[in-house]
Amino acid sequence: MPAHVRKGDTVMVRSGDLKGQVGEVMKVMPDKGLVYLKGLNLVTKNLKPSQANPQGGVITKEAPIRISKVNPVVDGKPVRVGFRTEKDGSKVRVARREGKELKVLSVVRGSKGKKK
Repeated sequence: MPAHVRKGDTVMVRSGDLKGQVGEVMKVMPDKGLVYLKGLNLVTKNLKPSQANPQGGVITKEAPIRISKVNPVVDGKPVRVGFRTEKDGSKVRVARREGKELKVLSVVRGSKGKKK
């Protein structure tokens, strides 16, 4: 089953310390139920000195949050997501509140070369 959020979506965090904040999805890991948001849930990490980075240091990077805590944003409001199959067989994500299409997920391809 496809995830309700995709890379590049603008989403709002619905619960936790980041509640109400809006960010862009950088990476989705549906098998683990995690999502990375650009500029949100930042953590600092101490790096040991290595050949590539002889000084070591402290870096700040995004940490994952649960995919169930985020919803796509349509017109400034978070929406639930439904799926609709079009007449041509393509699958489309649809916002439940407005009924607007979010993105086409897959398109049916032609037959695979069976000639009669």
